[in-house]
Amino acid sequence: MHIDKTDQSLLALLSDNARAPVATLARKLGLARTTVQARIDRLEQSGTIAAYTLQLGDQVRPRIHATALVSIELRAGPSVLQKLKTLSAVETVHTCSGRVDLIVQLAADTTSELDETLDRIGETKGVKNSESLIHLSTKLNRARG
Repeated sequence: MHIDKTDQSLLALLSDNARAPVATLARKLGLARTTVQARIDRLEQSGTIAAYTLQLGDQVRPRIHATALVSIELRAGPSVLQKLKTLSAVETVHTCSGRVDLIVQLAADTTSELDETLDRIGETKGVKNSESLIHLSTKLNRARG
């Protein structure tokens, strides 16, 4: 499916507020409400829009967020990933290029829980070293799903 500039603008508006009324979106895009609704329907049917989600604010979930940059031994990826899956504070794991092999996103309710999780990561067989970065505040969030 081809995504044109109007679709991209519509997706950006929905990313900012997925509950925005179609009439508001139409006004911002300079299109008829029926045209915008047809575009949304087409984007949903094609799978371009896979879901609408709820993102909780920090007041509801004042969790401590961190990133662990993890270097692993050659061929240790599958076993390290298995261990990371067992740690409840691990939210996402990304492979990457560069000086580290994995970027591990963490969220914990206490510093003790975060510390314990970082210890478990560091002592995992196949992990050469890790570096952790504590997230202090979010200045921009354009995450899309």
